[in-house]
Amino acid sequence: MRYVFLCLGWFFVALGVIGAFLPVLPTTPFLLLAVACFARSSPKLEAWLMEHKTFGPPLKNWRERGAISRRAKIMAISLMTLSYAGFWFGSHPTAWLAILVAACMIGPAIFMLTRPSN
Repeated sequence: MRYVFLCLGWFFVALGVIGAFLPVLPTTPFLLLAVACFARSSPKLEAWLMEHKTFGPPLKNWRERGAISRRAKIMAISLMTLSYAGFWFGSHPTAWLAILVAACMIGPAIFMLTRPSN
């Protein structure tokens, strides 16, 4: 199982790095998954990711306090809003589909907004 977690950890690191450059793919959730996988497979890689200059601080904030930075919250909610507006105006969805997509976006938004900020 150690090798499975190690491979999954690197897979999630790759997705997180790609997400740092693509606005539609989140970075931190994938890196949180990578840290969890590395914790079960390689403490050295876990420490490397937790101490990383760029990615380490949000991971530490989440692990220590369950906190999401105010900047990350603003960016996430703004991108969700823009995505929904693009969906709404670009596809002219039926009422049920519009409600379903809104509900799928509101859940994570509420979760983020209820987490402590740092």
